[in-house]
Amino acid sequence: MASRKLARRSTTLERHTTETQIDLRLTIDGQGRYDMQTGIRFLDHMLELFARHGGFDLSLACKGDLDVDQHHTLEDIGIALGEAFLQALGDKKGILRAGYFLMPMDETLAAAAIDLSGRASCVVDTKVRVRIVGDLQTELLVDFFEGFSRGARANVHLKVLYGRSNHHKIEAIFKAFARALRFACSRDLQLRAILPSTKGLL
Repeated sequence: MASRKLARRSTTLERHTTETQIDLRLTIDGQGRYDMQTGIRFLDHMLELFARHGGFDLSLACKGDLDVDQHHTLEDIGIALGEAFLQALGDKKGILRAGYFLMPMDETLAAAAIDLSGRASCVVDTKVRVRIVGDLQTELLVDFFEGFSRGARANVHLKVLYGRSNHHKIEAIFKAFARALRFACSRDLQLRAILPSTKGLL
């Protein structure tokens, strides 16, 4: 029983389409190690923050049709990352299931709430009003998180409460998202054999 409690939840995943080729390795119970190669440097940076603040080991390589635009890359990475979490969590017995976090980033404050409910729903309010931050098309952040929600079959709610710097708004959202997800994935040893749902299915 002790070895089961300590078992690391990991998966590898390939998602290859005519628009993107994605290969990733994920360990939920990791040390925050990362290797990101998405072709979008600002997205790499946000995913590095995600891995470190979530304590996830994540290696992700994506070759996307960036000559078209960034849409397929962000959406498909979100889907693949969500699917990887769904696979790595297995039957979900003993997890806390829901998590939330309030993340300050200097003058910015962001909130995240996640429920690994088996149902996809996503609401994102970044309060980012510029088209580009770094080399990232900012409107596509919604597509990334909606993709994650569909892939993980999770409720994902993200909101910037206030802030000045657009960089800080996006960074605060990714950090809050990571820490809320880390909590939702965490094991409850008292209820380690229990599925956290009265439906009998997540």
